Amino acid sequence: MTSGSTLSAPAQKAPAPSRRGLYIGFGAAIVVLAAMAIDTTVVQIGSDADVRAQVFSPDSYGQAEFPRIAEVVKSRAVDAATLAPAVLADKNAAAEEYGVPASTGAIMFTTVTGTVGEGKSGVYKLQAEGVPDDITVRVQTGPAVNGTDLRDAPGDIEFGQFKNQIEYQDAGSGINRAMKAAILDPIDNSDLTGKTMTVTGAFRLINPKNWMITPVELSVE
Repeated sequence: MTSGSTLSAPAQKAPAPSRRGLYIGFGAAIVVLAAMAIDTTVVQIGSDADVRAQVFSPDSYGQAEFPRIAEVVKSRAVDAATLAPAVLADKNAAAEEYGVPASTGAIMFTTVTGTVGEGKSGVYKLQAEGVPDDITVRVQTGPAVNGTDLRDAPGDIEFGQFKNQIEYQDAGSGINRAMKAAILDPIDNSDLTGKTMTVTGAFRLINPKNWMITPVELSVE
């Protein structure tokens, strides 16, 4: 060995883990897994707790709400022969007496019987008994049912009950589809011209001389 040289001690190996340490590690892992299991809720698909049930369904909403809305409309419906002169004489007074306020024109409720005239895209004119000729009465019979008259009819379905404007609009569409399934689908509307129709429904009072009725009850003879 030459002078000035330095001998390096061989590196020591890390001590192998003791069995006690391994047992402690395994025990800790088991505790963590047990805690995770306790904190985990098993959700059955289709149950009330299913996340998908929390997503707004316009059709489910419409099916739930339409029966109630139909009863509101029928209970407040005014014979067209009474309502027509009132809206022509004073639109605002008629809306206050017979209607429900809405953001664009009051929602009015009526029962009309008359002879079905010409139709286009499922919208038929109705020559209504007791209604002056200068009022045009039309009835939606599908397949498309437009507007939010039924949604707005009870006066207690408001924008604040929904997450956003899209849901609010979709709610109206869902109600219309529920009405169509219950009221319009059983009727053959391919050619109603010349037949006698009795309809109870709602319309938005914007132009007193132009009624577009969305039915909640309809019969054809």
